Amino acid sequence: MICQKFCVALLHWEFIYLITAFNLAYPITPWRFKLSCMPPNTTYDFLLPTGMSKNTSNVNEHYEAVVEAKFNSSSTYFSNLSSKTTFHCCLWSEEDKNCSVHADDVEGKAFVATVNSLVFQQIGANWNIQCWTKEDLELFICYMESLFKNPFKAYDLKVHLLYVLPEVLEESLPVPQKGSFLTVQCNCSVRDSCECHVPVPTAKLNHTLLMYFKITSGGVVFQSPMMSVQPINVVKPDPPLGLHMEITDTGNLKISWSSPTLVLFQLQYQVKYSENSSTNMRKADELVSATSLLVDSVLPGSSYEVQVRGRRLDGPGLWSDWSAPLIFTTPDVIYFPPKILTSVGSNVSFHCIYKNENKIVSSKKIIWWMNLAEKIPQSQYHVVGDHVSKVTFRSLKATKPRGKFTYDAIYCCNEHECHHRYAELYVIDVDINISCETDGYLTQMTCRWSTNTIQSLVGSTLQLRYHRSSLYCSDVPSIHPISESKDCHLQRDGFYECVFQPIFLLSGYTMWIRINHSLGSLDSPPTCVVPDSVVKPLPPSSVKVEITVKIGLLKISWEKPVFPENNLKFQIRYGLSGKEVQWKMYEVHDAKSNSASVLVPDLCAVYAVQVRCKRLDGLGYWSNWSSPAYTVVTDIKVPTRGPEVWRLINEDTTKKERNVTLLWKPLMKNDSLCSVRKYVVKHHTSRNGTWSEDVGNHTQFTFLWTEQAHSVTVLAVNSIGASFVNFNLTFSWPMSKVNTVQSLSAYPLNSSCVFLSWKLSPSDYSLMYFITEWKILNEDSEIKWLRIPSSVKKYYIHDHFIPIEKYQFSLYPVFMEGVGKPKIINSFTPDDIEKRQNDAGLYVIVPIIISSSILLLGTLLISHQRMKKMFWEDVPNPKNCSWAQGLNFQKGLIGTQKT
Repeated sequence: MICQKFCVALLHWEFIYLITAFNLAYPITPWRFKLSCMPPNTTYDFLLPTGMSKNTSNVNEHYEAVVEAKFNSSSTYFSNLSSKTTFHCCLWSEEDKNCSVHADDVEGKAFVATVNSLVFQQIGANWNIQCWTKEDLELFICYMESLFKNPFKAYDLKVHLLYVLPEVLEESLPVPQKGSFLTVQCNCSVRDSCECHVPVPTAKLNHTLLMYFKITSGGVVFQSPMMSVQPINVVKPDPPLGLHMEITDTGNLKISWSSPTLVLFQLQYQVKYSENSSTNMRKADELVSATSLLVDSVLPGSSYEVQVRGRRLDGPGLWSDWSAPLIFTTPDVIYFPPKILTSVGSNVSFHCIYKNENKIVSSKKIIWWMNLAEKIPQSQYHVVGDHVSKVTFRSLKATKPRGKFTYDAIYCCNEHECHHRYAELYVIDVDINISCETDGYLTQMTCRWSTNTIQSLVGSTLQLRYHRSSLYCSDVPSIHPISESKDCHLQRDGFYECVFQPIFLLSGYTMWIRINHSLGSLDSPPTCVVPDSVVKPLPPSSVKVEITVKIGLLKISWEKPVFPENNLKFQIRYGLSGKEVQWKMYEVHDAKSNSASVLVPDLCAVYAVQVRCKRLDGLGYWSNWSSPAYTVVTDIKVPTRGPEVWRLINEDTTKKERNVTLLWKPLMKNDSLCSVRKYVVKHHTSRNGTWSEDVGNHTQFTFLWTEQAHSVTVLAVNSIGASFVNFNLTFSWPMSKVNTVQSLSAYPLNSSCVFLSWKLSPSDYSLMYFITEWKILNEDSEIKWLRIPSSVKKYYIHDHFIPIEKYQFSLYPVFMEGVGKPKIINSFTPDDIEKRQNDAGLYVIVPIIISSSILLLGTLLISHQRMKKMFWEDVPNPKNCSWAQGLNFQKGLIGTQKT
């Protein structure tokens, strides 16, 4: 009743200011505190002068009596109020319920009285206040909530926060003047509550902030006592993030979260959770400094609800708000671990707890299956507890992918059925080969490896890790606990490539490939490499090659690379130059040698030669092949002989002149040894004697024949000299009339071959050889010719002959004295054509007879096999039948045939 009267009185009282002494400062704590203010003048009745009892109950009784008397005559009481009336306010908390009030006595002397806060709380105006520094340490916030029993509904609530933050950090500061305070207006958008924001520089978090509130409501102004706080001592973090629950590999429930993103110091956490299952109900509240908590004794089908909050660990501060609650329900079958990633040859184990129809199945009744197709032998089972069963796999082989499944499904079942849930087993072959090579300048080492040999796992990453020892490699390389990673880049050939630069030539680099996955990580077997032992030298330089003239050898020379300084061996490959060189190999093991000679069959060919090198002790790699060097074809000796020569004669009857055109064929390499630079024609006549003409590289030459006899010889000339053995050709009028060829016949065998035969009459001249010519009649076609030995009477001409064309064949006898009269025929021999026509039936009958013979022979062979099978079908094999051993079935069969 007294409070109601007091509140009504306040509604009618406007613009009354409260004066608070600035020499007192209330220390703000990290928890809530209250601001309470008493009505004016009535405080003199309970702020007792010296000598009066301080018993709280007496004070309250005295105060209530006085106030009730005052409010009963309210009109007289309020009429006596002035604008300088002072409200007495104090700050207190649940931890300290005493209020210290600064006031004046009746004689105007200032004094401080300590009273129980219940007096203010029950009768005065009250506010709940909490202040904190935000997690980012940039903003100081105070939150006020009105606790009036009868709030002022007809007036707006306005709150101002006045503060001062000194520039220097000192233990004792002078009391600031009232005009030095800065003012911020608080946000009172929510009814009966306000929030005040004060920006705090990072450098002043440890400074003492002095402040007080001015609260205006319905025209009445309340002013709080002075307050002090160090912003760093009231930090309030944001709630923890990423709250998560999962079953661990050991069968526990792991509650995990992450710290707020902007926190600048270590936090402690409070975790509250509740468990609800068919067999158990429990609640817990625990303090931890880590960002996770393990809950044991987890059973299938249990439901967990969890919340987490955080507070500064090393110093005062506020608890953050609670995180949003998270609910997690464990499955009916718990596998731990639920997934395993391992390598070939390892041993792994799965555990499970099986719940069926709200009842935990005994571990002794649990059986295990793989992929629901293969029952796992009981010898691999282990009973861990009443409800926990374990299965172990040893010396595992790589998982064979089945469609989109890259794992084996492991099922935990009871005696009669299997739950649809399963565990996953991934087994990967991590045998990855790492090969390294050091460049020829000894400045960097490049290592390569490929993943083609291992099964790819979705979501996995591969990383090369290494550890460098001070000197060389150990006998058995092992994965070192301290290692570094190396960036590797995928190349077009599917290999990853990593470059070490700079390098320590004699250090041992132990390397392995780590496969990182959410299920864990796997390491390939380590390998150790010493850069000095894997050098790939630069190829030899200045490679030169030539063919020696007198010996006929391929001589190769080179210069060894500067690095490495070890002794080197060299390998030479050589072959005839062309599009596809057929290489032959030759090795030089003499480290001091820089040349070699190789015997080659063709001294007139162009050879390509390359050289490479490697350390003589076998370590490292062969260098790349050098740039190819080529031989230059040079003449070895003079040509073995001159070209074969023939002629064409063009006779002018009016001028009685004959133009002779000499024809010859270019020499081959084995005759020219190795090239022909030019041809020289030597003439000899009885009148003009002997002379020579240079015709260059031409293969024909025309001259005028005017005398009875004219002899010519064609010489082949190379860089060394002219041929010694040459063909002579003599043109003689008398000899051109000598007729020694009686007959000439030409028989076409097919479109590519014609058979020539001839008969000769006796002659007193010395026959050297024959020349045969052929060409197509009725065309100005090229004349083709061949030289035939003198002892031959038959000859086969191989050329492309057109059956519908007519050909002219000529046969010239060539004597030492000159060229005799030719025998010429203008078609194939008629007798031969008629004979071929008469024997046409033979060409048809003979193939038929041959085919029939083959068919008859095949029939006889098949009949023989069938007869043999009929006779021997019932005869046992002595090798397979013990009773048949020692009997001569062949003899019995012969006797049967005789009978």
